[in-house]
Amino acid sequence: MFENGKNRALTFVSHLDTALAGPLFMLAAALLFTALTLLMKLMGPQYSVWHIGFYRFFGGVIVLLTLFARNGNPYKGENIRLLIIRGCTGSAAFISVITAIRLLPVSTALVIFYAFPAFSAVFSYLIYGEKISVAEIGCIAVVITGIVVLFDFQMGGDLLGRAMALTGAAFAGLTITLIKDLRKRNGPVVIYLYFCTMGMLVTLPSFLMSPYVPVTMMDWGMVLGIVFVSVAGQLSMNQGFFYCRGWEGGVLMSSEVVFTSFMGIAFLGDPVSWRFWTGGVLIFGSAVALNRFKVKSSR
Repeated sequence: MFENGKNRALTFVSHLDTALAGPLFMLAAALLFTALTLLMKLMGPQYSVWHIGFYRFFGGVIVLLTLFARNGNPYKGENIRLLIIRGCTGSAAFISVITAIRLLPVSTALVIFYAFPAFSAVFSYLIYGEKISVAEIGCIAVVITGIVVLFDFQMGGDLLGRAMALTGAAFAGLTITLIKDLRKRNGPVVIYLYFCTMGMLVTLPSFLMSPYVPVTMMDWGMVLGIVFVSVAGQLSMNQGFFYCRGWEGGVLMSSEVVFTSFMGIAFLGDPVSWRFWTGGVLIFGSAVALNRFKVKSSR
Protein backbone atom coordinates (compact mmCIF):
# COMPACT_ATOMS: atom_id res chain seq x y z
CA MET A 1 0.00 0.00 0.00
CA PHE A 2 2.85 2.33 0.90
CA GLU A 3 4.56 1.61 -2.44
CA ASN A 4 1.34 2.28 -4.36
CA GLY A 5 0.89 5.57 -2.57
CA LYS A 6 4.50 6.48 -3.27
CA ASN A 7 4.10 5.67 -6.97
CA ARG A 8 0.95 7.76 -7.20
CA ALA A 9 2.74 10.65 -5.52
CA LEU A 10 5.68 10.41 -7.94
CA THR A 11 3.31 10.27 -10.90
CA PHE A 12 1.49 13.35 -9.62
CA VAL A 13 4.75 15.25 -9.18
CA SER A 14 5.87 14.19 -12.68
CA HIS A 15 2.64 15.45 -14.23
CA LEU A 16 2.88 18.62 -12.16
CA ASP A 17 6.45 19.24 -13.33
CA THR A 18 5.42 18.70 -16.96
CA ALA A 19 2.43 21.01 -16.57
CA LEU A 20 4.63 23.72 -15.06
CA ALA A 21 7.60 23.33 -17.41
CA GLY A 22 5.85 24.70 -20.52
CA PRO A 23 4.48 27.88 -18.90
CA LEU A 24 7.75 28.50 -17.07
CA PHE A 25 9.85 28.20 -20.24
CA MET A 26 7.42 30.41 -22.19
CA LEU A 27 7.20 33.08 -19.50
CA ALA A 28 11.01 33.03 -19.19
CA ALA A 29 11.25 33.53 -22.97
CA ALA A 30 8.75 36.41 -22.81
CA LEU A 31 10.77 38.09 -20.05
CA LEU A 32 14.01 37.59 -21.97
CA PHE A 33 12.51 39.07 -25.15
CA THR A 34 11.24 41.99 -23.07
CA ALA A 35 14.81 42.56 -21.87
CA LEU A 36 16.00 42.33 -25.49
CA THR A 37 13.49 44.98 -26.56
CA LEU A 38 14.57 47.33 -23.77
CA LEU A 39 18.26 46.84 -24.59
CA MET A 40 17.65 47.70 -28.24
CA LYS A 41 15.65 50.76 -27.21
CA LEU A 42 18.39 51.98 -24.85
CA MET A 43 21.29 51.57 -27.30
CA GLY A 44 22.89 54.93 -28.03
CA PRO A 45 22.16 56.91 -31.22
CA GLN A 46 25.58 55.93 -32.61
CA TYR A 47 24.17 52.44 -33.14
CA SER A 48 21.98 52.22 -36.22
CA VAL A 49 19.38 49.54 -36.86
CA TRP A 50 21.98 47.72 -38.99
CA HIS A 51 24.59 47.79 -36.22
CA ILE A 52 22.16 46.30 -33.70
CA GLY A 53 20.94 43.70 -36.19
CA PHE A 54 24.45 42.67 -37.20
CA TYR A 55 25.67 42.25 -33.62
CA ARG A 56 22.59 40.22 -32.71
CA PHE A 57 22.85 37.90 -35.74
CA PHE A 58 26.64 37.58 -35.83
CA GLY A 59 26.74 36.89 -32.11
CA GLY A 60 23.97 34.31 -32.48
CA VAL A 61 25.93 32.46 -35.18
CA ILE A 62 29.05 32.40 -32.99
CA VAL A 63 27.17 31.11 -29.95
CA LEU A 64 25.30 28.41 -31.89
CA LEU A 65 28.40 27.20 -33.73
CA THR A 66 30.34 27.07 -30.47
CA LEU A 67 27.63 24.99 -28.81
CA PHE A 68 26.61 22.67 -31.64
CA ALA A 69 29.33 22.50 -34.33
CA ARG A 70 31.19 19.76 -32.45
CA ASN A 71 28.35 17.32 -33.24
CA GLY A 72 28.81 17.58 -37.01
CA ASN A 73 27.71 20.05 -39.68
CA PRO A 74 25.16 22.31 -37.92
CA TYR A 75 23.92 23.63 -41.29
CA LYS A 76 22.82 20.19 -42.43
CA GLY A 77 19.07 20.27 -42.81
CA GLU A 78 16.14 19.42 -45.03
CA ASN A 79 14.80 21.85 -47.64
CA ILE A 80 17.71 24.30 -47.57
CA ARG A 81 15.91 26.65 -49.94
CA LEU A 82 13.02 27.09 -47.52
CA LEU A 83 15.44 27.46 -44.59
CA ILE A 84 17.12 30.33 -46.44
CA ILE A 85 13.80 31.97 -47.32
CA ARG A 86 12.64 31.65 -43.71
CA GLY A 87 15.92 33.20 -42.57
CA CYS A 88 15.36 36.16 -44.89
CA THR A 89 11.74 36.75 -43.87
CA GLY A 90 12.65 36.44 -40.19
CA SER A 91 15.50 38.91 -40.67
CA ALA A 92 13.18 41.37 -42.39
CA ALA A 93 10.75 41.06 -39.47
CA PHE A 94 13.50 41.71 -36.92
CA ILE A 95 14.94 44.72 -38.79
CA SER A 96 11.45 46.19 -39.16
CA VAL A 97 10.73 45.76 -35.47
CA ILE A 98 14.07 47.31 -34.44
CA THR A 99 13.25 50.33 -36.60
CA ALA A 100 9.80 50.61 -35.00
CA ILE A 101 11.23 50.30 -31.48
CA ARG A 102 13.76 53.06 -32.18
CA LEU A 103 11.04 55.39 -33.52
CA LEU A 104 8.12 54.58 -31.22
CA PRO A 105 7.43 53.96 -27.55
CA VAL A 106 8.28 50.28 -27.02
CA SER A 107 4.76 49.54 -25.77
CA THR A 108 3.13 50.85 -28.96
CA ALA A 109 5.63 49.07 -31.23
CA LEU A 110 5.10 45.70 -29.52
CA VAL A 111 1.30 45.97 -29.48
CA ILE A 112 1.21 46.58 -33.25
CA PHE A 113 3.78 43.84 -33.87
CA TYR A 114 1.65 41.29 -32.02
CA ALA A 115 -0.90 41.52 -34.82
CA PHE A 116 1.26 38.85 -36.54
CA PRO A 117 -1.17 35.92 -35.80
CA ALA A 118 -3.66 37.58 -38.14
CA PHE A 119 -1.05 37.72 -40.90
CA SER A 120 -0.11 34.11 -40.17
CA ALA A 121 -3.72 33.05 -40.70
CA VAL A 122 -3.89 34.91 -44.03
CA PHE A 123 -0.56 33.49 -45.28
CA SER A 124 -1.59 29.98 -44.23
CA TYR A 125 -4.63 30.35 -46.46
CA LEU A 126 -2.68 31.86 -49.39
CA ILE A 127 0.27 29.41 -49.30
CA TYR A 128 -1.19 26.16 -47.98
CA GLY A 129 -4.88 26.64 -48.65
CA GLU A 130 -5.83 26.32 -44.97
CA LYS A 131 -9.43 27.34 -44.45
CA ILE A 132 -10.24 30.43 -42.41
CA SER A 133 -13.37 30.11 -40.30
CA VAL A 134 -15.92 32.86 -39.76
CA ALA A 135 -14.66 33.28 -36.19
CA GLU A 136 -11.09 33.69 -37.43
CA ILE A 137 -12.19 36.25 -40.02
CA GLY A 138 -13.90 38.12 -37.21
CA CYS A 139 -10.68 38.09 -35.16
CA ILE A 140 -8.70 39.40 -38.12
CA ALA A 141 -11.25 42.19 -38.61
CA VAL A 142 -10.92 43.17 -34.93
CA VAL A 143 -7.11 43.15 -35.24
CA ILE A 144 -7.36 45.48 -38.23
CA THR A 145 -9.68 47.74 -36.23
CA GLY A 146 -7.15 47.83 -33.39
CA ILE A 147 -4.36 48.74 -35.82
CA VAL A 148 -6.45 51.57 -37.27
CA VAL A 149 -7.08 52.87 -33.75
CA LEU A 150 -3.37 52.74 -32.89
CA PHE A 151 -2.37 54.42 -36.15
CA ASP A 152 -2.62 58.14 -35.53
CA PHE A 153 -2.38 59.09 -39.20
CA GLN A 154 -0.09 62.07 -38.97
CA MET A 155 2.97 62.74 -41.07
CA GLY A 156 6.31 62.22 -39.36
CA GLY A 157 8.49 59.64 -37.68
CA ASP A 158 5.67 58.18 -35.61
CA LEU A 159 3.76 57.16 -38.72
CA LEU A 160 6.89 55.57 -40.18
CA GLY A 161 7.45 53.71 -36.92
CA ARG A 162 3.92 52.35 -36.90
CA ALA A 163 4.27 51.31 -40.54
CA MET A 164 7.51 49.47 -39.73
CA ALA A 165 5.90 47.70 -36.76
CA LEU A 166 3.08 46.56 -39.05
CA THR A 167 5.61 45.47 -41.69
CA GLY A 168 7.42 43.47 -39.01
CA ALA A 169 4.14 41.81 -38.03
CA ALA A 170 3.49 40.83 -41.66
CA PHE A 171 6.96 39.29 -42.09
CA ALA A 172 6.66 37.54 -38.72
CA GLY A 173 3.33 36.06 -39.78
CA LEU A 174 4.89 34.79 -43.01
CA THR A 175 7.87 33.38 -41.08
CA ILE A 176 5.66 31.45 -38.67
CA THR A 177 3.71 30.03 -41.61
CA LEU A 178 6.91 28.78 -43.27
CA ILE A 179 8.15 27.22 -40.03
CA LYS A 180 5.19 24.81 -40.10
CA ASP A 181 6.83 22.91 -42.96
CA LEU A 182 10.38 23.23 -41.67
CA ARG A 183 9.64 21.84 -38.20
CA LYS A 184 8.53 18.53 -39.69
CA ARG A 185 12.08 17.60 -40.73
CA ASN A 186 14.37 20.14 -39.04
CA GLY A 187 15.27 20.77 -35.42
CA PRO A 188 14.94 24.19 -33.79
CA VAL A 189 18.71 24.76 -33.73
CA VAL A 190 19.24 24.48 -37.50
CA ILE A 191 16.19 26.71 -38.17
CA TYR A 192 17.51 29.36 -35.77
CA LEU A 193 21.06 29.04 -37.16
CA TYR A 194 19.86 29.77 -40.71
CA PHE A 195 17.88 32.71 -39.35
CA CYS A 196 20.98 34.20 -37.69
CA THR A 197 23.18 33.46 -40.72
CA MET A 198 20.84 35.10 -43.22
CA GLY A 199 20.35 38.04 -40.88
CA MET A 200 24.12 38.43 -40.59
CA LEU A 201 24.48 38.45 -44.39
CA VAL A 202 21.61 40.93 -44.81
CA THR A 203 23.00 43.42 -42.28
CA LEU A 204 26.72 42.99 -43.10
CA PRO A 205 26.90 45.39 -46.12
CA SER A 206 25.32 48.30 -44.23
CA PHE A 207 27.44 47.54 -41.18
CA LEU A 208 30.65 47.59 -43.25
CA MET A 209 29.69 50.92 -44.87
CA SER A 210 29.67 52.51 -41.43
CA PRO A 211 31.23 50.12 -38.92
CA TYR A 212 31.05 50.92 -35.24
CA VAL A 213 32.75 48.92 -32.50
CA PRO A 214 31.75 49.37 -28.84
CA VAL A 215 34.32 51.41 -26.94
CA THR A 216 33.04 51.45 -23.37
CA MET A 217 32.33 48.65 -20.93
CA MET A 218 28.68 49.73 -20.86
CA ASP A 219 28.42 49.44 -24.65
CA TRP A 220 30.09 46.01 -24.64
CA GLY A 221 27.75 44.88 -21.88
CA MET A 222 24.66 45.96 -23.85
CA VAL A 223 25.90 44.35 -27.10
CA LEU A 224 26.74 41.08 -25.36
CA GLY A 225 23.44 41.30 -23.51
CA ILE A 226 21.56 41.51 -26.82
CA VAL A 227 23.42 38.45 -28.12
CA PHE A 228 22.98 36.18 -25.12
CA VAL A 229 19.47 37.32 -24.18
CA SER A 230 18.21 36.70 -27.73
CA VAL A 231 19.77 33.21 -27.87
CA ALA A 232 18.52 32.31 -24.38
CA GLY A 233 15.03 33.60 -25.20
CA GLN A 234 14.85 31.64 -28.46
CA LEU A 235 16.06 28.40 -26.87
CA SER A 236 13.67 28.83 -23.92
CA MET A 237 10.76 29.31 -26.32
CA ASN A 238 11.76 26.27 -28.39
CA GLN A 239 12.04 24.16 -25.24
CA GLY A 240 8.67 25.38 -24.01
CA PHE A 241 6.93 24.05 -27.12
CA PHE A 242 7.99 20.54 -26.08
CA TYR A 243 5.71 20.82 -23.04
CA CYS A 244 2.71 22.81 -24.25
CA ARG A 245 0.52 23.02 -27.31
CA GLY A 246 0.94 25.61 -30.02
CA TRP A 247 -1.88 27.94 -28.98
CA GLU A 248 -0.84 27.72 -25.32
CA GLY A 249 2.69 28.74 -26.23
CA GLY A 250 1.37 31.59 -28.38
CA VAL A 251 -0.84 32.89 -25.59
CA LEU A 252 1.95 32.67 -23.02
CA MET A 253 4.41 34.40 -25.35
CA SER A 254 1.86 37.19 -25.82
CA SER A 255 2.63 38.13 -22.21
CA GLU A 256 5.69 39.85 -23.68
CA VAL A 257 3.34 42.68 -24.68
CA VAL A 258 2.18 43.04 -21.07
CA PHE A 259 5.73 42.94 -19.66
CA THR A 260 7.10 45.37 -22.26
CA SER A 261 4.19 47.78 -21.92
CA PHE A 262 4.59 47.85 -18.15
CA MET A 263 8.33 48.47 -18.40
CA GLY A 264 7.89 51.13 -21.06
CA ILE A 265 5.18 53.00 -19.17
CA ALA A 266 6.76 52.62 -15.70
CA PHE A 267 10.44 53.22 -16.51
CA LEU A 268 10.75 54.78 -19.98
CA GLY A 269 7.89 57.25 -19.71
CA ASP A 270 5.91 55.85 -22.64
CA PRO A 271 2.77 57.93 -23.22
CA VAL A 272 -0.54 56.31 -22.36
CA SER A 273 -3.61 57.37 -24.31
CA TRP A 274 -7.03 56.01 -25.17
CA ARG A 275 -5.62 54.91 -28.53
CA PHE A 276 -3.03 52.71 -26.84
CA TRP A 277 -5.47 51.03 -24.45
CA THR A 278 -8.28 50.59 -26.99
CA GLY A 279 -6.07 49.42 -29.85
CA GLY A 280 -3.97 47.28 -27.52
CA VAL A 281 -6.97 45.45 -26.07
CA LEU A 282 -8.42 44.84 -29.54
CA ILE A 283 -5.17 43.49 -31.00
CA PHE A 284 -4.01 41.51 -27.96
CA GLY A 285 -7.41 39.95 -27.27
CA SER A 286 -7.96 39.04 -30.91
CA ALA A 287 -4.46 37.54 -31.24
CA VAL A 288 -5.10 35.30 -28.24
CA ALA A 289 -8.50 34.24 -29.57
CA LEU A 290 -7.08 33.63 -33.04
CA ASN A 291 -4.44 31.29 -31.63
CA ARG A 292 -7.15 29.18 -30.01
CA PHE A 293 -9.37 29.13 -33.09
CA LYS A 294 -6.45 28.03 -35.29
CA VAL A 295 -5.76 25.06 -33.03
CA LYS A 296 -9.43 24.04 -32.94
CA SER A 297 -9.72 24.22 -36.73
CA SER A 298 -6.48 22.23 -37.22
CA ARG A 299 -7.87 19.48 -34.96
